[in-house]
Formats: sequence, structure tokens, C-alpha cells
Amino acid sequence: MKLSKFRYELPQELIAQFPMEQRDDCKLMVVNRKEKTIEHKKFRDILDIFDDGDVLVLNDAKVFPARLYGNKEKTGARIEVFLLRELNEELRLWDVLVDPARKIRVGNKLFFGEDELVAEVIDNTTSRGRTIRFLFDGNKDDFKAMVEKLGETPIPKYIERPVQPEDADWYQTIFASTEGSIAPPTSGLHFTRELMMRMEIKGSDFCKINLNIGQGSSRQVEVEDLTKHKMDSESFHITPDVAERVNRAKAEKKRVVAVGSSVMRALESSVSAFGNLNPAEQWTDKFLFPPYDFKIANCYITNFHQPQSTLMMLTSAFVDSVKFTKEIYKQAIENEYRFLCYGDALLIM
Repeated sequence: MKLSKFRYELPQELIAQFPMEQRDDCKLMVVNRKEKTIEHKKFRDILDIFDDGDVLVLNDAKVFPARLYGNKEKTGARIEVFLLRELNEELRLWDVLVDPARKIRVGNKLFFGEDELVAEVIDNTTSRGRTIRFLFDGNKDDFKAMVEKLGETPIPKYIERPVQPEDADWYQTIFASTEGSIAPPTSGLHFTRELMMRMEIKGSDFCKINLNIGQGSSRQVEVEDLTKHKMDSESFHITPDVAERVNRAKAEKKRVVAVGSSVMRALESSVSAFGNLNPAEQWTDKFLFPPYDFKIANCYITNFHQPQSTLMMLTSAFVDSVKFTKEIYKQAIENEYRFLCYGDALLIM
């Protein structure tokens, strides 16, 4: 499969800069991949779609304020440091991205806030990547509190406005609980407590896995031959209880709904030889692109994604037709759906 198959023109004005005031008031495009039909609804209409025994699998990843702004020692140059993941809690080692990278070398010290937090660059990893060590005397909770104080909600750069205090809530699902993610599972942003409660009363079963999202799914694909693209590894956790509930739904021919690409990647990374879901606590670098035979979920909730992104490729793999995926995106643009993380939703059945 070729990268160029996933090219389309995304109008800038359709990139959502703010979420809907009411999360479940966004548009929902409902696609039947077998019949090749498209319907236009509101997200809250999923209440009428899912029934007793259907399982919706959520990712409980919680976003932390991963973007820090500091100053380089001596020159005072302003530096952005994006915290990707903690490498060693005791040594306070972190894998980060820095900008501008050309100014940051091994041995440099970076100062944040009123010199409340200091970090030393100890290694280069990629052109923009660095390993840094925070020089901080407090305990784990003190360090977390300091990052919370100095950090900023890491909304994407395609949102062309300053971060607002409200983004701390907007850029977080209502069911987030396991902190460590640099982005939310964006398809989960559409759920409200009221909607979930009404679905549970009707008999829908919500279960949670964890995959704390890194930069892998947002990393640009730079090779034409998709088999040569390498995804970043991300850790995930599926409990025995969740595996049992999913497998029971599969056995009873109910719907198993992957809410977001992170859930889909985790589910497809833990499949038994008999096509069931295994409990797991491991890492995955699974890249889902067409053609692909999905083993666990038979429904998928996602957003509308950037051209030539791995997220769009996963959508196309689940739709099982690049041509029909292009039609889905064409209709989304014609009907002025809102795109990307604060945008509208797509349900594929």
C-alpha cells in the first residue's frame, strides 16, 4: 500500500479550534462498511444504535501538562520542552522533544519558572529528541506538583490559538484516570456522563483499557511504501476482566466497539491463536493499514484525521476500501464536518 493513496485536501477552516460546548452535540457520521452507506447524525444518537450486551472499549489515558517553557543557561534563550515519557523515576530521566533543537546540546542546563525546576541535557536521541535529567530534591508527588504548576496542556500546534485554562478539561476525556499521556484518545472526548449513564441503563457495557499515547500516531509518514514505516512503541494494559467481557460479547455476536485508534491498536496487539482477546501488559508498535483482517472489534469510533496520517490509514483498513474512505472524507468536507482532535466523530459499523 502506498502513502500517496491517502492524500486529500483538508480545508484549513474545517480544523476545529475549539470543542463543542456540549461534548455529545458534535456531528456523527455513521458508516456501514458492508453496505457502503453513510448517514449523518449527532453523537448522542449512539444511544439508539447500541443495545444490551454491546461492549464499548475505552482508553482511560489521562493527559498531563507535558509542554514546558524554559530558558537556556547563560544565553537565556527561550526553549520549549515537550515531555514524552519518563525513562527512570528515581533519576528523573525523561525522553523529550526540544524546540529550537539547534540551540540545545549535551551538558546544557535549562531553567523553568522562577528557577523552580532545573534540567540538564544528557543525551541526543533524534534531531529534536533529547534525554534530560531534572535536578529536583523533592519526592515524586512534589515533582508531579511542580510539573502541574509549570506545564501547559499540550494541545496540537494545528490549533492556532494560545492555550486556555479550559483546555485542561476540554483536552481530557471524562473517564481519564491513568496519567502519562501526551494526548487524549480523541474519539472519547465526545462522551458525556449523562450519555454514558443512559447507555448503561439500556444495557451497554463500558470497559477500560490503558494505552498512554505518545507521539507515534501523530508522527508523519515519510516513506511511500507503508510496509517500511515504523511506529513508536507504546505500553498498554488489558486486564483479565476486560478480556473476559469482550470475549463474551464476541461469543454472543454482540457489538465490540473500539473507541479510538489507541484502543484498536491495543486490542489487535493481544489476539489469541483462536481469535479471542488476551489479557496483557506489554508494548506495541503495531501499524494498522490496509489490507488488514481485524480480529476483535466489529465497530470503530474515531475522528476525521489529517491527510496521509496513520490514523486515516487505520480508518481505511477498517472500512476495507481506500476508495470508500475517500468518499467518506469527501462527504465530511462537503457537509462541513469539523476535523482533528476537537472535531466531529465517525462511527464505522
